[in-house]
Amino acid sequence: MWEETFKTHTDSKPNGPSSVGLDFSLPGFEHVYGIPEHADNLRLRTTENTDPYRLYNLDVFQYELYNTMALYGAVPLLLAHNVQRTLGIFWLNAAESWVDISSNTAGKTLLGKMLQYIQGGDETPQTDVRWMSESGIIDVFILLGPSPSDVFKQYGSLTGTQALPPYFSLGYHQCRWNYNDEEDVRNVDAGFDEHNLPYDVIWLDIEHADGKRYFTWDPHKFPTPKNMLTGLKEKRRKMVTIVDPHIKIDSGYRIHSEIRSRNFYIKTKDGGDYEGWCWPGSAAYPDFTNPDMRAWWSSMFSYDQYEGSMDNLFVWNDMNEPSVFNGPEVTMHKDAVHWGGWEHRDVHNLYGLYVHRATAEGLIHRSGGKERPFVLTRAFFAGSQRYGAVWTGDNAAEWEHLKISLPMCLSLALVGISFCGADVGGFFKNPEPELLVRWYQAGAYQPFFRAHAHLDTPRREPWLHGEANTELIREALLQRYTLLPYWYTLFYNAHRDAEPVMRPLWVEFPSDVSTFAMDDQYLLGSALLVHPVTESGARGLQIYLPGTGEVWYDVHTHQKYESPQKLYQPVTMSSIPVFQRGGSIIPRKNRQRRSSDCMEDDPFTLYVALDLRGEAQGNLYLDDGHSFSYQQNEFLYRKFTHSHGKLTSSSLDLNGKFDTPSWLERVVIIGAAAKPNIVTLYQPGGSEVHLEFDYNAQTSVITVRKPGVNIASDFTISFR
Repeated sequence: MWEETFKTHTDSKPNGPSSVGLDFSLPGFEHVYGIPEHADNLRLRTTENTDPYRLYNLDVFQYELYNTMALYGAVPLLLAHNVQRTLGIFWLNAAESWVDISSNTAGKTLLGKMLQYIQGGDETPQTDVRWMSESGIIDVFILLGPSPSDVFKQYGSLTGTQALPPYFSLGYHQCRWNYNDEEDVRNVDAGFDEHNLPYDVIWLDIEHADGKRYFTWDPHKFPTPKNMLTGLKEKRRKMVTIVDPHIKIDSGYRIHSEIRSRNFYIKTKDGGDYEGWCWPGSAAYPDFTNPDMRAWWSSMFSYDQYEGSMDNLFVWNDMNEPSVFNGPEVTMHKDAVHWGGWEHRDVHNLYGLYVHRATAEGLIHRSGGKERPFVLTRAFFAGSQRYGAVWTGDNAAEWEHLKISLPMCLSLALVGISFCGADVGGFFKNPEPELLVRWYQAGAYQPFFRAHAHLDTPRREPWLHGEANTELIREALLQRYTLLPYWYTLFYNAHRDAEPVMRPLWVEFPSDVSTFAMDDQYLLGSALLVHPVTESGARGLQIYLPGTGEVWYDVHTHQKYESPQKLYQPVTMSSIPVFQRGGSIIPRKNRQRRSSDCMEDDPFTLYVALDLRGEAQGNLYLDDGHSFSYQQNEFLYRKFTHSHGKLTSSSLDLNGKFDTPSWLERVVIIGAAAKPNIVTLYQPGGSEVHLEFDYNAQTSVITVRKPGVNIASDFTISFR
């Protein structure tokens, strides 16, 4: 009992075997969610006949779908929902954990439930959840809701909210393992301009470094990184390089020598530096649980330490589970020892969070605390949302992997991690053009939008698949970029109020039982419903439009649908089924540019989708997009309201002040019952201005041209 063997590995247990566990019964609940990361449906299954859901961060090669196996990250938060309330159980433990779920309604068919009802059976549905962790203490928070937003706020008060990302990071990211050299980077960058495709960030994987020595550049492939970064900066674009937490053991490598001299490496149970095998070969692992180590690591991102770096270079932390190729389950031995004497078994699931934190703090530190960081991480834990973005790891170019990306990101959003996406096109294997196009269309409506591919796959830049497919990808990219003001506003709401950016339908329609297990469609904020096409050869989709007495509008045709209803929507290869909710106002920027930075001062268009009462409202958040100045009230938070034939703009936060040249170029009123006689603009202290407009009786859309007001100003537009 004092040691355990796993294949060729032995795990010594100097404190003896241990575990902690607790059972929870949830009377009245049939639907539970959360505890990512698993490649499974949004609604958690019962595990009476399978292994429990495992929470143990692992570098999993080509993971299986619809499985309870552990993946790259772990958030021990489970949510339960019924028509009366939502609640959460937060099991704060970073050791290997298992979650066993049982239910008294599991396996009962709808017919069986009806029969029980007819026979007068009154068994209350109940879900039972057993939590088990290998070490640590029982430290549990019960989040009582009662609404979904209450649970999100309660959890956010414990672990923090989503960091407000820099604006550029919401654009499109182009990555593969690996862009070969500086010329390759220039050619790919030029290809986007040549084919009139917007993008914001190009990424470099492990081959860019000198022999996988992070914080360095290959002297032959990337001899002049500052010239390369300057070229990108002139086009208002960025670069991300990978910095992994396994350090090549090489006495001539400064990073290794400094970590060893400062005694910052994780130790073996016998007191020596823990060594394992990873991309550079023999490697050692910095102890990120040590605050002194984290501070030193952060200092390495300073421009005078990370040679060749500039302010448009950002960072990607991969392999931070941690990945140890020759370790048990491709990770670290549990009896390795961290700062303060903690065994690795106690803190395993925290390691990736601490790497992410130290890196994000490094990017903040290099700017003197002025600039927001962008850091992507593969491993994560509760609270990782405070430091940046995550992605769903090494997926494959298969339709089922495209399909599973939706519930995987929805599960993460429910536990506070809104900035999530999946590798567009699939990391492994080669997507057929149809799959690639559909993945771009789906990715354009997920929070983190990056294409990525394995070293051994053929090149798949967006223009390499024929003009017809390039055009379809271009359209998906443009839809993403026009919606950036809305995305940014949603992320501000996530940062301020812990509201998930991407959310299951039941979050907005908590009493609609038909939405409780739905994960092939979702909402962005409360205003956009998205149902990506995830089936090969699809000719049509069944789409559910929720909400009693509400209306939805197809964003492409403006056709109106009353809800609730199930709708059969025919699709072609150009279709991305998206619907705007009646009663919402969405700001867009419709001018095409090469990157989000180039759109900074562009004018806005407001899309006003009227509800059945002719009313609508929406918000716009705006700041400089990159600094922490918003914390000193340098921002705009505007509210737009349409009521009784008037569209008004007012400030939602009078403390905020931000100067912008952006103006209102167009207003589109969707669902207008009749053509107005006159459209008039009023501003405080200004004269009345009659505006030009068109009315399309076929689509019931009023288009108002060039109101011309600054987007930061108060105004009223009257329709009479």
